[in-house]
Amino acid sequence: MYQRILVPIDGSPTAERGLTEAIRLGTLTHARLRLIHIVDELSFALAIDAYGVYAGELLELLQKNGAEVLEKGAARVRTAGLDVETTLYANLDRTVPQCILEEARDWRADLIVLGTHGRRGVRRLMLGSSAENVLRSAPVPVLLVRGVEEKAADGAPAAPSH
Repeated sequence: MYQRILVPIDGSPTAERGLTEAIRLGTLTHARLRLIHIVDELSFALAIDAYGVYAGELLELLQKNGAEVLEKGAARVRTAGLDVETTLYANLDRTVPQCILEEARDWRADLIVLGTHGRRGVRRLMLGSSAENVLRSAPVPVLLVRGVEEKAADGAPAAPSH
């Protein structure tokens, strides 16, 4: 069964749902979880636009934020009584899917649990799909956990907001 579960997290509600499912599975199988957080070129570029700070300061800020996300996630896993490891990727030369796939191979994961925003249509084409890229190339099974859909003012499901 699944003894080594890899869980990429970014602090979003969608990633939190993925972590919740990984903890549930890990509890059933007595697995060890490895949480990873990735500071990639896209998140770095978006943050520069948003904050207008120097690149060195921004990378440091993103790494600090990533370390906090990992520690909060690890605390949840430990509270559930599971063993947990964390890894922070801050290499801007690889994409999120490349980092996830490399970690899955190197750590010899049995399963990857990944929260997905479930983008469709033009939004998916424009933004790409990390989850789809991982799913297509993963050396192990991948469990995709959909984020919660928001409700529009009229009560109908709205498109995911991420």
